[in-house]
Amino acid sequence: IMAPSKPTTKPANPAFGSGPCPKRPGWSFDALKDGAVGRSHRSTLGKGKLKQAIDETHKLLGLPDDYLVGIVPASDTGAVEMVMWSMLGQRPVDICHWETFGKEWFTDAVKQLKLKDVTDITVDAYGKLPDLSKTNPAHDIVFTFNGTTSGVRVPNLDWISDEREGLTICDATSAIFAMDMLPWHKMDVITYSWQKVLGGEGAHGMLILGPRAVQRLESFTPDRALPKIFRLTKDGKLIKDIFEGATINTPSMLCVEDYLDALAWSRSIGGLDGLIAKSKSNMAVMERFVEANAWAHFLCQDPANRSNTSVCLTLDNMGPDQVKILMKLLETEGVAYDIGAYRTAPPGLRIWCGATIEEADLECLAKWLVWAYETVQETK
Repeated sequence: IMAPSKPTTKPANPAFGSGPCPKRPGWSFDALKDGAVGRSHRSTLGKGKLKQAIDETHKLLGLPDDYLVGIVPASDTGAVEMVMWSMLGQRPVDICHWETFGKEWFTDAVKQLKLKDVTDITVDAYGKLPDLSKTNPAHDIVFTFNGTTSGVRVPNLDWISDEREGLTICDATSAIFAMDMLPWHKMDVITYSWQKVLGGEGAHGMLILGPRAVQRLESFTPDRALPKIFRLTKDGKLIKDIFEGATINTPSMLCVEDYLDALAWSRSIGGLDGLIAKSKSNMAVMERFVEANAWAHFLCQDPANRSNTSVCLTLDNMGPDQVKILMKLLETEGVAYDIGAYRTAPPGLRIWCGATIEEADLECLAKWLVWAYETVQETK
């Protein structure tokens, strides 16, 4: 029996992990040379860079003029938590989830916030999207735009009523900058972190508030204690300084500089449209790979709901141990790092296809996946 033919060309960047995600093409530490290192984030220089990050984010996304952008602690998780603790409890809540991280918001609402009227809108297995039409426009709605650990996204926002009474709170961390999320007015709160599609660093969250969210903050006082890093109001009014570059706690000015570099790169490739197009082209490589190899399958069977960032695959005749062997082969060859499925997902692969990934690297990886799969099968 002939051994599988090993490819001779390797990806220029073998990093295909889903968070932290690869840096932009051509990135080097030189990108940080103008960082406000050693300077106070409250100084004119420091606060100016934070305000620049806010303004450039608003412009790149094309947000409505009355939407606010702020930099908050603790990554996307911190942004979602501060919103849940500050805003929920006024009316019933529908929480839509279909994978690990979305489920955490349901758990927090029920077990930590101890909200009394929470509807669990979910699925019975990874790879599926729940029936979002079950949401009630009179309720607050919490949902994840893209399920990072399942490769399942919402196809659109048509299910959100323009006449809703409740708020819509969207965890957008692995979708924003890579998917068409319009129209923005369908979402009252949007959260994300720098370390996904733009390849930034972790630990900082982004919080986007529409006018209805601000109105909730200024009209509702939750019956619970709020830690300092969750507080968005003072004396019943929004702390507007948060959305002008005055952060709640000390940010990393080195990470801020890196985010500014990512935004500049985004503009250089065509802005939001360019970022989305790049991710879609990357996804097309994976679609061709699955079509060409009968043993590879998308975990999400419905193409309309399939993520074009966190692409999740299952492999025939591959249990957890075989998948680990396959990944070790690729890692040893310096071909692919961090591509295993999330620990609670079915055994398989999760390959990041966001905009910082190069299409040529994915095409190269596809050939190595065939070699690795065949090699593992030969040794069984």
